[in-house]
Amino acid sequence: MRSLLLLPLWALLQAWGSSEVPQRLFPFRCLQISSFANSSWTRTDGLARLGELQTHAWSNGSATVRFLKPWSWGKFSNRQWDMLQHILRVYRTSFTRDVQEFVKMLRLAYPVELQLSAGCEVRPGNASENFLHIAHEGNHILSFQGTSWEPAPKAPVWINEVISVLNYDQGTRETVQWLLNDTCPQLVTGLLEAGKSELEKQVKPEAWLSSGPSPGPGRLLLVCHVSGFYPKPVWVRWMRGEQEQPDTLHSDLLPNADETWYLRATLDVMAEKAAGLSCRVTHSSLEGQDIILHWGGSGTSLGLIILAVLVCLVSLLALIVAWRLWLRRYCSYQDIL
Repeated sequence: MRSLLLLPLWALLQAWGSSEVPQRLFPFRCLQISSFANSSWTRTDGLARLGELQTHAWSNGSATVRFLKPWSWGKFSNRQWDMLQHILRVYRTSFTRDVQEFVKMLRLAYPVELQLSAGCEVRPGNASENFLHIAHEGNHILSFQGTSWEPAPKAPVWINEVISVLNYDQGTRETVQWLLNDTCPQLVTGLLEAGKSELEKQVKPEAWLSSGPSPGPGRLLLVCHVSGFYPKPVWVRWMRGEQEQPDTLHSDLLPNADETWYLRATLDVMAEKAAGLSCRVTHSSLEGQDIILHWGGSGTSLGLIILAVLVCLVSLLALIVAWRLWLRRYCSYQDIL
């Protein structure tokens, strides 16, 4: 059952050469989901992420890894990637067989789902931290710690039999150590070099205010929208002066189609207390110049103000055009007379 120990480490194989490690940290994470409906039907899909960006994908129906970025090849040659593709194909076949053997040995009931996560984070000074975790039906059951497999705190009793089998194979444990401690940091370094311009890009957010559905009589729901920013970390709060409003609620960070992010911060307040509030946005791309949007006492958003101004301008333009047409007709009438 040696192949089970490789887990989703098809992307963590030996990278050739190394270089200076960038100061900014980008954790590399390989994720795999394997579903076993019964003893004869299974599906395995995987992906790899570097920081916030997905770099590789591995679909069940394909025998090869898809490179999702122009720089996803990193520092590997064609020959080296050919070798990785071969290892991936062997791994997937062996992994499926080994899981089915464990299910039979432990008399587990189908369907079975396994989630696997493995990777590392390179830190300044060439130090690195790595991880390898396995979950069953979404519950963490075991991890690789240092030199051996260890059960999760709330793992089922049967996992001890699995760990006993896994830890008995010293050669495989040494291979896992090599992949996590040596290979993964080298791979990450190569990807960081190749994708540096995209990984370190900064995109400034756009922000605007609006009001949401009324929470109740005499109350307002103030909404601060922040969109189009990259990287992901952002700080958005409703403020009164320099005092943060603790009742600020945040939506989930949602991805835009261009790989930037969107966030909404809301605040439920009494209508008469809305005046004087502001939304403050802090992001690395702003270089210390925070975006501050002030809520008007009437609750009118900036978008509505802009719309009103545009309506006035269009109306004025229409009046000017009408006046010129009338003047032209009048002059023509005078010429006839």
